[in-house]
Amino acid sequence: MLTSVIVDDEPKAIQGLSWELSNFNDQINVIATFNDPEKALIYLANNEIDCLFLDIEMPTMDGFQFLKKLKSRDFAVVITTAYNEYAIKALKNDAIDYLLKPIDTDDLEETIAKVKKYNIRSLNSNKVEKVLLNFNEKLNNKKITINTDGKLIFLEPEEILFIESDGNYSSIYTTNNKKIVVTKKLKEVNTLLPEEVFFRIHNSYIINLKKVKEFLKTDGYVVLENNQKIPVSRQKKAEFLDKF
Repeated sequence: MLTSVIVDDEPKAIQGLSWELSNFNDQINVIATFNDPEKALIYLANNEIDCLFLDIEMPTMDGFQFLKKLKSRDFAVVITTAYNEYAIKALKNDAIDYLLKPIDTDDLEETIAKVKKYNIRSLNSNKVEKVLLNFNEKLNNKKITINTDGKLIFLEPEEILFIESDGNYSSIYTTNNKKIVVTKKLKEVNTLLPEEVFFRIHNSYIINLKKVKEFLKTDGYVVLENNQKIPVSRQKKAEFLDKF
């Protein structure tokens, strides 16, 4: 049984779609409806669903703004609107389907079939992810798991040179000149790293201690194997030297 949520500023539109969906109550269940987008965002941040039916034309926040404010989106999104000019934009925002009001029963049936396929793919993807993570946990020398851009990246510690903070993001720089951007703060990334190898040398930097080539005492910098200079904060200087 699929679970769904409807977000639409018009109560009659919610009532109409809920009634149409009741024709498929053996396949999909409406567990919540909202005409206030802000309340819907709070609900979705704390509850798991399979499908979101989202109106576009809402006065306080349109549907596309709503999608940008979602903290995570692990469910299918179906755009509902009375205007067909939003179709291409809906697809660009990764909606799996687009329903034109008034919603046709046959169109809705096709949409539900697409939602089912989406959730099967998502379920299989999650199973593969769990297998990979469990396998990594059993290794004697665990790889560092980075979750970014809808994929898992497994890195050996020696592949990482340093990590740089960029506000709510962090950039991981590797020995083969790659830059991997993750949606985690530097403090969160630090918890993924073995402390015997990595050291937060500055508020904005974590370095691989095994990649340090020089320490410029006067300037207060370390030089890594790729000649990258990283600043050493005064508070971290003594602790850094103790590592050696």
